[in-house]
Amino acid sequence: MTPTNPTDECVMLSHGGGGELMSRLIREHLLPPLRNERLAPLADGAVLPRLEGEIVFTTDSYVVTPLEFPGGDIGRLAVAGTVNDLAVMGAEPVAMSLGLILEEGLPLALLDRIVASIAGTAKEAGVEIVTGDTKVIERRAAGAGASASDGLFINTSGVGCLRPGVSLDLAGVRPGDAVIVNGTIADHGLAVMSLRSGIEFDTELRSDAAPLNHLLARVFETGANVRFLRDATRGGIAGVLADISEGTDLSIEVEERRIPISPTARHASEMLGLDPLTVANEGKVVCVVAESDVDTVLSVMRRDPLGKSAACIGHVTDSEPALVELITSAGGRRIVQRPYGEELPRIC
Repeated sequence: MTPTNPTDECVMLSHGGGGELMSRLIREHLLPPLRNERLAPLADGAVLPRLEGEIVFTTDSYVVTPLEFPGGDIGRLAVAGTVNDLAVMGAEPVAMSLGLILEEGLPLALLDRIVASIAGTAKEAGVEIVTGDTKVIERRAAGAGASASDGLFINTSGVGCLRPGVSLDLAGVRPGDAVIVNGTIADHGLAVMSLRSGIEFDTELRSDAAPLNHLLARVFETGANVRFLRDATRGGIAGVLADISEGTDLSIEVEERRIPISPTARHASEMLGLDPLTVANEGKVVCVVAESDVDTVLSVMRRDPLGKSAACIGHVTDSEPALVELITSAGGRRIVQRPYGEELPRIC
């Protein structure tokens, strides 16, 4: 019997050489879970059906250490992030591209799990991966000090159709509008950081990475006056609220007691010395809606598993100067600012 070559179980530079090994990598590890009519020809691009209305386009890149974490992995992150970027623009996602940069030595079993996660998340969102690209780089060529869990980077682009009658713009935000978040904050960033730090809790922290397009579709279907949406990724909800305030020259008052956060996430934030308002999320959206539609939006969100903890956390005001203020549980006030840098590197 021929002994197994350990390199057969990992990505090799020759997998990116355009020859038989690259063909096998695509045929055996990438195409089966992702297969669909438009991807199957493996052409240099995809021919999409004629799209009705205005087209929304987005692109993003994803890096995270470790590649797998409680509640998700880099593959789920990439699909959910791209879908959500389209959804918060008021678009219905249609198709995605997938670019994989693989580092020499990446275990093929790990690649298989992540590609399966990509396929599963795409199916959950109802979007197809229609074209893509694969490159292989030398071990640790992506940067000095890369950890043993590095080895895969993902780039995606997404196309969607803008929903008829939907116009989301900061120019539409008015004093008195309500600010809603669809669930508990900081879960993703704290799950990743706790895993890196080796901190364990009685209740496991899990990433909230999830595609939000179906949830937001139900919100739009109510006819509620939704002024603005933004997914609260890097910079957390603090970053989104600061952007809204700066973009409108209006203030926002947020009540700490109304912000949904799990006891475990609150405890983890304290242990790690982090402000949960600035921690990244991957399945949370900040919505600015007309005050008259708050109950409608909350009711619809709470009927969805991704919105069961939805809450109105504050309101837009015309107080000057324009800033974001947190009314603390103790009754005090503090200014909320976006983080100066990145507190949690490589998490999305």
